[in-house]
Amino acid sequence: MMMDPFLTRAIIAGVGIAIIAGVIGCFVVWRKMAYFGDSLAHSSLLGVALGLVINVNTNLTIIAVCFAFAVLLLWLDQKKLLATDTLLGILAHAALSIGLVTISYLNQKIDIHSYLFGDILTVTSREIWHIYIGGFVVLAVVIWHWSSF
Repeated sequence: MMMDPFLTRAIIAGVGIAIIAGVIGCFVVWRKMAYFGDSLAHSSLLGVALGLVINVNTNLTIIAVCFAFAVLLLWLDQKKLLATDTLLGILAHAALSIGLVTISYLNQKIDIHSYLFGDILTVTSREIWHIYIGGFVVLAVVIWHWSSF
């Protein structure tokens, strides 16, 4: 039985994401940061907004904003001012609201749902390479630093 190429790419991408998410998810739960993934998803909307405002590839601005979000979270977490989950909630909703306000000031019609949720059936071969190369890097870092984790 032959499958359509878009279904094959979706399955390959889904397996790659599942492998990475399984490994990283364990560390997120162990560090009591269960809200971290949701927080990154909220902050990614700010990356989309910045990418649209400055007319840059949104993938790059999403990565930059999520990286800055994670660094800011680690810095604030080391200060021990608030619990990690509290920091995650504050930062996530701040980033989400700033992103939504920024998008609302743009003079173009934007489908926010497509940016937030995407569609795995539209994944390209290039994106599959990004998933597996990024996953390999993540798994290599986890293996390399296993004892410190």
